[in-house]
Amino acid sequence: MSELFGQINAIVWSPALVFLCLGAGLYFSIRGRFLQVRHFKEMIRLIFQGKVSETGISPFQALSMTLAGRVGTGNIAGVATAITFGGPGALFWMWVVAFLGASSAFVESTLGQIYKEKINGEYRGGPAFYIEKGLGMKRYAWVFAATTIVSCGLLLPGVQANAIAASVSTAFNIDKNITAIILSVLLAFIIFGGLRRIALFASAVVPFMAIAYVCVALFIILINIDRVPEMFWLIIRSALGFDSAFGAILGLAIMWGVRRGVYSNEAGQGTAPHASSAASVSHPAKQGLVQAFSVYVDTIFVCSSTGFMLLITGLYNVETSTGEAIYTGVAGVGAGPGYVQAALEGLMPGIGNIFVAVALFFFAFTTILAYYYIAETNVSYINRFVSRPWMSTVLKFAVISAVVYGTVNTAELAWSLGDTGVGLMAWLNIVAIFLLSKTAFKCLEDYEAQKAKGIDPVFHPTALGIDNAQYWQDRLEAQESIE
Repeated sequence: MSELFGQINAIVWSPALVFLCLGAGLYFSIRGRFLQVRHFKEMIRLIFQGKVSETGISPFQALSMTLAGRVGTGNIAGVATAITFGGPGALFWMWVVAFLGASSAFVESTLGQIYKEKINGEYRGGPAFYIEKGLGMKRYAWVFAATTIVSCGLLLPGVQANAIAASVSTAFNIDKNITAIILSVLLAFIIFGGLRRIALFASAVVPFMAIAYVCVALFIILINIDRVPEMFWLIIRSALGFDSAFGAILGLAIMWGVRRGVYSNEAGQGTAPHASSAASVSHPAKQGLVQAFSVYVDTIFVCSSTGFMLLITGLYNVETSTGEAIYTGVAGVGAGPGYVQAALEGLMPGIGNIFVAVALFFFAFTTILAYYYIAETNVSYINRFVSRPWMSTVLKFAVISAVVYGTVNTAELAWSLGDTGVGLMAWLNIVAIFLLSKTAFKCLEDYEAQKAKGIDPVFHPTALGIDNAQYWQDRLEAQESIE
């Protein structure tokens, strides 16, 4: 299976997808006049606005849920893998993807808000909804929904579970089968509790662990401050092909940087709009800006923390696509969380392994929860037409089974399955948001115009010529009837 999915990924992750991700992000950045820079302060302000409603969650809870999806094993094991096969320069290209991807995140999350619906008392939205309503392409929407259910329900959870098993085995010598049982029980308890339980768990765990992880990285950087200039110079040399050792793999640095960058921050992949659509806001652009900031948190802060810890300690390996060693800093350890555990254990004996295992457990477990919610949202989308309530129950057991399977199988197979899922979703979603980007930027211009007048922006879709935003239209009519 590893060989089969490796061949599939060679097609899915061809240079065309790399250029599509970078090109779309660049276009959105220019079209939005680099909103990711202009509205940075506004992003932070909006995070703490808004409250939980009977049908939705707060912007902060929505941010936590999307960070639960973004901040996962890709921030630890994924960065280590990118450096192994792309060299230190891969980290630079992850930064590029994050900077440009922030604008992609704004577009897709704003669209998710514009075309969201209220289903069974909860806000639901995502690419399937805006593809159907915005583009009027129901078959395309069904293809995305089906692809996402398979990717997030079956392919992606195994990557997170496998990384948890590997780090827990290294730190505590716990058998993978035991880990599989513990994960399946915890997962069942939370996902059978619905959206609110997932949101509460994510908002409690994700911010705390992200801050703790970044603080540990800062500590390591401070005690090795004399090595920082050379580390940055190594990253730049490798990224631009100037380094004598890593210059020969410049193409791989770009490919792996973009590949792992997209996997980690998920900008443009189509996952974030699902959680962001559940937020209670007065204007779609508000949640779009909040989600743009989440890309920075994921890549600029958390991924960089992992990369800096590896590069500043020298405990990483780099090899060619044929397995030939270019640099060996830690022998006998495969690409993944083991690099980070080795780096921290060398600096904090007896603590490093445990800290990485605990951090990775919470990062990866909350990501599995986010994957379930995304898949379940697409099941809800399909149920609008076929009404098969049992599909949600089947999905719950499918996700639990995927976690157990990923926990006990090889990391290579788990990553191959995950890469296929991410790549397929990215292809389908980036094309859709590119075609609908005019609507998202029209929404941004309306938000900026209302802000310039000193009022709290409120969305009026018909005034902007936006059709099929039924939720917002019903909301306005309800408010007018009360007044």
